[in-house]
Amino acid sequence: MYVGIRHAGRVSVVGVLERCGGVASRRLLLKQVSRHALERAVGVGDVVVDARGKYALPHADEAIRAAHRLTGVVSHRSAAAHWGWPQKSLPVKPELTVPRNRVVSPETRRSVLLHRTDLRPGEVDGLATTRDRTLVDVLRSCPFDEALAIADSALRSESFTPEGLARMAGAVRGPGSARVRRVAAAASGLAANPFESVLRAQALEVGLGLRPQVPLYGPEFLGRPDLVDVERRLIVEADSFEWHGSRAALRRDARRYNGFVLQGWVVLRFSWDDVMHHPDYVREALAIVADQGTERFRLFIVPA
Repeated sequence: MYVGIRHAGRVSVVGVLERCGGVASRRLLLKQVSRHALERAVGVGDVVVDARGKYALPHADEAIRAAHRLTGVVSHRSAAAHWGWPQKSLPVKPELTVPRNRVVSPETRRSVLLHRTDLRPGEVDGLATTRDRTLVDVLRSCPFDEALAIADSALRSESFTPEGLARMAGAVRGPGSARVRRVAAAASGLAANPFESVLRAQALEVGLGLRPQVPLYGPEFLGRPDLVDVERRLIVEADSFEWHGSRAALRRDARRYNGFVLQGWVVLRFSWDDVMHHPDYVREALAIVADQGTERFRLFIVPA
C-alpha cells in the first residue's frame, strides 16, 4: 500500500500520486484521501482526470499516463527511457504494450505506438516492462543502430553485465532472436554515448570491427579515441560541437589528432548531424576504408 504525505494532519492527494509514480486509480486514492480533497485537487488543477476513474499529475510522464489510461504497460523505447537508458532518439509517441484482446479506440491508437502481447507477471514492473523484457523487445524490434545504442546504455548503466546480456540473448527464441544475439554480441559498456554507439553500428554494418575507447601509445600515450580498428590502424571519432567549444579545446584536439597521424593512424571524424541525419554519407566513407584498406590514405608514417 502507498503511504500519502500528510499536511496539517491530512493526506495530500498530490503526495499520494507522487508516491504512485504520478498516476493512480480513483479507488486507490479514496483509500487515502477524502472524496472532497480529490475533487478539490482536480478543481484547482493540481490533479487531472486522464480517463474514467484514472487520475494523474499534470507533469507526470506521458508514457506512464498513457499506459495507465489503457491499463497497459510502458514498453520498448519508452520503457528504455523509463529505465534511464539514453538512446538515439525517443519515440514520437508513447510506446505501449496491451493484451492481445484489448479493445482500443482508433483515436487512442493514433496517439500511441501500440504493441499487443500477453505479458507474464514477471515481465512487468509497476507500469513498465521489466529491464530484461524491455531490452529483449528493443533488440528484437528496433533497427540495428537504435538497438545497439540502447544495449550499450544498459551496459553502461550497469543494469546488465556483458555475461548477463549474453545469457539473456542466448535464451531468446522465435522471430527476431538472431537480431537480438547480433546486437548483444556487438554491445559494449565502454561506449560513451548514443552518438558513438550509432556511429559504431554504421561502421559494423560495412564490415569495420571498431572498438570503443581503446588506449593508444606511440611510444608515449597518444590518447583514447572514440572508436578504433587496430588491424587497419584506423581511428573514427564522433565529433560534437560542444567538445570543441573553446580555443584551448580546439588546440588540444588538433595536436591530439596530429599525434595519431604522425604515428601512422588514419583518422576519420564525423559530426553528430551526419551520423544521425546523413547515415548514407557516413557508411559510404567508412565502406571505402573497409573495402580498400587504409594504405592509400596514408601520406607518411613515422615509426613508433
